[in-house]
Amino acid sequence: MTFLRSCLAILACASTSAAIACDYPPLVAVPDGEAATIDEMVAAQQTIRTYMEAMDAYLNCVNSELQAAGDDAPEEFKAIMVSRHNAAVEEMEMVAASFNDEIVAFREVNPN
Repeated sequence: MTFLRSCLAILACASTSAAIACDYPPLVAVPDGEAATIDEMVAAQQTIRTYMEAMDAYLNCVNSELQAAGDDAPEEFKAIMVSRHNAAVEEMEMVAASFNDEIVAFREVNPN
């Protein structure tokens, strides 16, 4: 039984190190809509688009790693990969919501 646990631990570590190959994009800064210029807001919009594309690539990588591990993958590995996926989606939603809030603030200060 100890041998089996050792093998599973090695498999989990090997699988997890493969998943580390998925590059997690750095978090982007969202400008303050009340103080930002139109150029800063447009630049932020492009930066956020690029970030979202990079996060989509990260999610695809995590999903591919999980799928490649198959149904026989250790439950710990599956839980880690699902947690990484969910955290990335949550972060993407927070960035989008924050940027949308700052767009509203920008438009209130700059009605034209």
